[in-house]
Formats: sequence, structure tokens, C-alpha cells
Amino acid sequence: MLRRFIGDRAFYKKVFQIAVPIIIQSGITNFVSLLDNIMVGQVGTLPMSGVSIVNQLIFVFNLCIFGASSGAGIFTAQFHGSRDAEGVRHTFRFKLLICTALALGAGCLFALNGQGLIRLYLTGAGDARDAAQVLSFGWDYLLVMLWGLLPFALCNAYASTLKECGETFVPMVAGVLAVAVNLLLNYVFIFGHFGAPAMGVRGAALATVISRYAELALVAGWTHRNGAKHPFIRGAYRSLAIPGPLLRNIVVTGMPLLLNELLWSMGVATMNQCYSTCGLNVVPAMNISSTLGNLAGVVYQSLGVSVGILMGQMLGAGHTEPELRDTNRKLVAFSVASGTCFGLLMALGSGAFPAIYNTTPAVRQLAQDLILISAMVMPFQSFANATYFTLRSGGKTFITFLFDSVFMWVCGVSLAFCLSRFT
Repeated sequence: MLRRFIGDRAFYKKVFQIAVPIIIQSGITNFVSLLDNIMVGQVGTLPMSGVSIVNQLIFVFNLCIFGASSGAGIFTAQFHGSRDAEGVRHTFRFKLLICTALALGAGCLFALNGQGLIRLYLTGAGDARDAAQVLSFGWDYLLVMLWGLLPFALCNAYASTLKECGETFVPMVAGVLAVAVNLLLNYVFIFGHFGAPAMGVRGAALATVISRYAELALVAGWTHRNGAKHPFIRGAYRSLAIPGPLLRNIVVTGMPLLLNELLWSMGVATMNQCYSTCGLNVVPAMNISSTLGNLAGVVYQSLGVSVGILMGQMLGAGHTEPELRDTNRKLVAFSVASGTCFGLLMALGSGAFPAIYNTTPAVRQLAQDLILISAMVMPFQSFANATYFTLRSGGKTFITFLFDSVFMWVCGVSLAFCLSRFT
């Protein structure tokens, strides 16, 4: 019975060929985000709170970009599996157009109403002067981060297409370069080293923006130089036209993914806003907890992306249903096992990790409690993540919409609102 859930050496070799570069890229990104978070945390609790709130808002944008690319990516993986370079080229064009539109729209929204959005997280109990300072830090950070929205969106269009075509190494290298640039410039700009002024949160934002341009330059430059290996890029900019039938299929199948990511990320942001009404200590505590949670969840999250790529390629190559079911069962089991292991490690570090931050004992204790809760649910999250990408790889986007966003708003947001207001 157990053998049905465990693959052989060839199976895991194939999985790791796709998953390991994604895990390395995501792991390094999240590790540097952790260091970035700690650096900002050394400036003080209030700057960390302002940065955390803005990152909640940018998180919604990032997931919208991810959802828009993933909608077309369903077809990209299938076109690649059937060796249809023209089809891949059309899906790439769609990604460029939708990601650019989202970046410009988000930039306008944040520029015009950014302060109002930040204030939504400052309604909890606490000192009014502290809230005003958090707003000031957050707004300074957001104004600089606006310049990084477009390069992030365009880089995602390139990198996601390469991954769906089986090229995971180059996006990994670009991600490593970006986080290295980000980390070095954080040290320079936040604290004012090597003759640079100490810019605090604005320095953290500037370092992030520069790193995003560096990542885009590497990914796009490599793709255009290697047109023989990835022929979809040849002539990709000669026209932005997309065949009508394909465009309709992408919209019908993919737009529920964009809507899903938008609603789900907004649900997460709304839940965090509900929690913030319990006091200003909640924002930095949740920031500390989520930073460690993101790092611990790298493996199962990356395996979920790998599930989507592998299943999409197998569908495009015409594998039989028994083969698909067997492969998917083993992928899901592997994901759950990884989530369980890293959940245990997260629980073991729940006491030591908050002590790294320059914050109050109350924030550290609350962060420890939140880390323990996150660790307990990680096996369930890993299962949900793997099955989500399984359904999505086959185009079942409406079902994933019901399981993801509808559940988030009907259950998660409702419970958060009631518990934060009435208990």
C-alpha cells in the first residue's frame, strides 16, 4: 500500500530536475527576505510595521501577476509538451500584455490611494503618535517600491515561460543574483555604509527595486541570446497579435486564475487587517511569523509549482490517465512529507527566532505563538497546495476558484472578522 505513494529513483530524479532549481531560487529569495526583514527590524518596531503593511499590499499585486501568468502558463506547458513553439510564443505575448497592464494599474492605485490603504491597518489599540509614524514609514517605503512593479511583472512573464518550458536553471540564477544585489544594497542603503547616507526603510525599498531590474536584465537577456534553444522568443515582439480562439481559451481558462489570486490575496490582506485591529503589536508579530513561515514553506510551495509543470507537460505529451494518477499521487505524498518535516523544524525554532528582532517582549511572545500555529497547519497547507496545482494543470480553474477564494472569503475572512471584533 505504501509503495503507491513512493516513487523510484528515476521518478525523484525527474522531480528534482524541475523542483531543485525552483527550491533553490525560492529558498534564497525567502532567506534574503528574512535577512532583509531582520535588517529593517534592527531599525525599530515602527519602521518594521510600516514595511510589513506595504508588503501586504504589494503581496496582492504579486499574486495577481502570478495568477495572470499562470492562466496562460497552463497552455504554455501543454504547447511545450507538444513542441509547438508558435503556441508558446502567443502565450508569452499574452503574459507581456496582461502583466504590463496590471503593473501600470497597481502603480496608479498605490500612488493615488496608498496612504488610505496603509491607514486601514492602523485602526487598532495603541498610541496615535506611533500609528502616525508607522504611516510615515510605510508611505516612504511604498513611494520607492512603485518603481519596481513593472520590472517585477515583466521578469515574471519571461521566467514563468522558461520554467514551463523546462528551463528552471536560468530563473534560479537570476533570482540568486537579485537577492545577492538586494542583500548587499540593503546593508549599504539602510545603515549608510561605503559613503552612502543611512536611508532606513527607503534604502530597503531602493535596494529591492534595483535588484528587480538586475533580475529582469539577466532573464530577458539570456532568453533573447538563446533563441535557438527557446524558439518562442524569435519574433515575439514583431507583433503583439494573439489568435482569437487561443485568446478566448486563455481568458476563459486563465482569468478565473487571475480573479482567484486577486480575491485570495485580498482575503489574506483583509484577514491581516482584521487582526491588526487587536493592537499595533499584531502587525510586527505577524510579520515575524510570516517571514519564518515563508522560508519553512519553500519546499512544499516549490513542489506545488513543479506538480503543475510536470502534470501540464504530461497532459500535453498525451500520457494515459493511470500514468497521470500514479505520478500525481506520489508528487502529493512527497509534498505533504516535506511540509510535515519543515513544520516540525519551524516549531522547534519558534522561541529562538523572534529573539533576533529588535522589538518588545510582547511582540516576541505573540510572534512565537503565531509561529507554533503556522507550524501545526503546514502539513495541511502542503496537501492543499499540491492538489491545487494538480487541478489547475488540467484547466480546472473554476473548481480551484471555489476551493481557494470562495472558501477564503466565506470562512477565513468571516471568522477573522468575528473573532477580532467580538471576542
